[in-house]
Amino acid sequence: MKLVSYKTEESEHLGVFVNGHIYNLNSCDKLIPDSMNAFLAGGEELMERAKKINTAIITGTLAAKEEIFFEVLAPVPHPSSCRDGYAFRQHVASARRNRKLDMIPEFDSYPIFYFTNHNAIQGPGEITCMPDHFEKLDFELEAAVVIGKKGRNICAAEADDYIAGYMIMNDMSARTLQMEEMLLNLGPAKGKDFSTVIGPWLVTPDELEAYKVPAKLGHVGNAYNLSMKCWVNGVEVSSGSVADMDWTFAEIIERCAYGVDILPGDVIGSGTVGTGCFLELNGTGLLNDPSYKPQWLQEGDVVEMEITGLGRLSNTIRKEPTDWSILKLKK
Repeated sequence: MKLVSYKTEESEHLGVFVNGHIYNLNSCDKLIPDSMNAFLAGGEELMERAKKINTAIITGTLAAKEEIFFEVLAPVPHPSSCRDGYAFRQHVASARRNRKLDMIPEFDSYPIFYFTNHNAIQGPGEITCMPDHFEKLDFELEAAVVIGKKGRNICAAEADDYIAGYMIMNDMSARTLQMEEMLLNLGPAKGKDFSTVIGPWLVTPDELEAYKVPAKLGHVGNAYNLSMKCWVNGVEVSSGSVADMDWTFAEIIERCAYGVDILPGDVIGSGTVGTGCFLELNGTGLLNDPSYKPQWLQEGDVVEMEITGLGRLSNTIRKEPTDWSILKLKK
């Protein structure tokens, strides 16, 4: 089942995406709330009701009316929190090699994550950035999960049961802001907090069963062979697979839930896939060829991401019409 949040006039709604059409769940079953947050808070009972409606629409046993005039939002427009992991060893190793640094041995000891701005979540469409963001503006190709039930101190072997669904994530990054603050061993913060894109819909785990593969040796949890790709202005710039995650989402959740509650509506990203951002690609390019011309996102660029089974997420980069800059405030 593909769950989608969308907007008609000034109201947000919850629907299912079936064969290219969106159907409002609340209009099919009044016990299902008309928002993603309330729906996820309802747990497995509401999820099962939604799946029955989805099946009835597919089989034609329910004559639901499709929505016509709408704006697609992030699947979880108002997440309770947003964390981002660091699960792909290839990306970490390449990025460090490009900076002439050894691989961090601790990467293989435990998964890590950081909190980003859950109030800066966006879906398909335009992304408006400030002038400072365009100082080395970057995409990051990732997958993400949404938590579907409350939990605490969860072991990895049980953690997949807490996943309501999967999405594409684009962890937008302003590299100049990011790198200057991380000189102080804190962050990323301002380099990351202006936009995290998720979408286009939330795909429930049952839809991905055919793509399931064993987790990497010594790891626990579900893994899926889902191709990941990114295009900028129609040119493919990144390619990988969700199966390349060295730490599973289950293992990341285990660490997230240690000593704290995870909640329905929490979003957790995988971290960047290998080759999944210009920072890595530019570093590799310059390492191999000193005359390589680095590339960063520009006004008007179209960024498209696709993951097998999770859909295609498209965004157009826009520039805020202002000259306000915090980079210029440095003493």
